Amino acid sequence: MFRQLIDNNTLNDLSYALLVAATFMLLLLALRWLVLRYLERVAKNTETVIDDFLIDVLSATRVLLAATIGLYLGSHFLTLPAALEKWVGRIFVIALILQVGFWASRGLIFWLRNHFSQGDEADQGARTMTLSLLSFLGRVVVWVLVLLSMLDNLGINVTALVASLGIGGIAIALAAQNILGDLFASLTIAIDKPFVVGDFIILGEEMGTVEHVGLKTTRLRSLSGEQIIMSNNDLLQSRIHNYKRMAERRALFAIGVTYDTPAEKLELIPKLIEQAVTAQTDARFDRAHFKSFGAFSLDFETVYYVRKPDYNVFMNVQQGINLHLVRSFAEHRIEFAFPTQTLHLNNHATPAPALSAANKATGTEEPVTMPA
Repeated sequence: MFRQLIDNNTLNDLSYALLVAATFMLLLLALRWLVLRYLERVAKNTETVIDDFLIDVLSATRVLLAATIGLYLGSHFLTLPAALEKWVGRIFVIALILQVGFWASRGLIFWLRNHFSQGDEADQGARTMTLSLLSFLGRVVVWVLVLLSMLDNLGINVTALVASLGIGGIAIALAAQNILGDLFASLTIAIDKPFVVGDFIILGEEMGTVEHVGLKTTRLRSLSGEQIIMSNNDLLQSRIHNYKRMAERRALFAIGVTYDTPAEKLELIPKLIEQAVTAQTDARFDRAHFKSFGAFSLDFETVYYVRKPDYNVFMNVQQGINLHLVRSFAEHRIEFAFPTQTLHLNNHATPAPALSAANKATGTEEPVTMPA
C-alpha cells in the first residue's frame, strides 16, 4: 500500500501535501490562540459564565486535532490507494470523535464546578464530595460513548456488542451486586447529602469524623484516633446521628440536696441554677424545677441549650455552671446530697411474751397474755 503511494505520487505532490498539512495546522493553532485571547479580554469585562465556559472548552483543543485535519486536507493532493484512503478517512473521524470527547469532558467539569460553587461556606464539604463523585461518573459516561462511536466508525457492530455487554452485564451485576450496591450508595450520598466530609456522625456503636467518601467505602476518624472504614451500602442502612448539623445542643442535668434543707432555700435553688446558666456566654436557660424526692436527696432537674454544636464548648459551659453552683450553694449554706442511710433505733422495745406450758408441750409459739 505504501509502495503504491510512492509510485503514484511525485515528489512535488508529496511536498504540496506536506506544505498544506503544516500550513493548515499552524493556522488552526494560531486561530485557537487568537480566539482564546479575545475571549479572555471579553471575560474580564463581563459577569456571565458563557465566555468562561467557551474559554475552558476551547483550551481543551489538542494539537492532535490540528495535525489530523492538516494531514487529512493534505491527503487530497495525493493519489491514495483505496485501502489507505479508507483508513485516512477513519482516522480523521476518530480524531474528531476524540476531540469532541475532550470538549464534552471539559464542558461537563466546568458546568459541575460552576453549579456546585454556589452556596454557603458551611456546605463546602458537601459540594466538594458531590462534585468529585459526579465528575467521575460523568467522565465515565462521556468516554464510554466516545469509545462506542470510535468502534462504530471502525466498522464494528456496536449493536451486537452492546447486546452482548448487556447480557454479560447482568451476570456481572449478579456476581458483584455488593460492589454495585456500594457504588449506587455513594451516588445517593452525593445527591442526598446525609453527611459530608468534616461531619461528626454516630452509627450504632461507631462514631467519628468523616474523612473521605469513596465509591465503595466511607472512612471515619474515631475519637481514639484509628480510622473506621465502612461500606456505603451498610452505612446508609444504619440510622445516622449527624452532630455537625446540630444548631443547638440541648443539655439536661440533675443535682440533689440533703433532706434537711429548709423550704425557703429549696425555693431559692431554681433561681441560683438560672443565674449559673445565664452567666455562661454560650448558654440559653430553659427551665429548672424541684423534680422529685429521691432515696437520699431532694432532686432538681435543669434544662438549658448550648448555642454552638461543638462538644468542647458544651463541656466548658457545663463546667462553668458546676463551679458557679458550688460557690452559690456554699454562700447560702446549701449542702449537696450524697448516698447515705439513716437508721432509727427504738430504745423502748416490749419484751417477748412468755409461752404457756401447753404451748411448750405442743411446740406452738402462740403468745400467752400475762396479767398486768
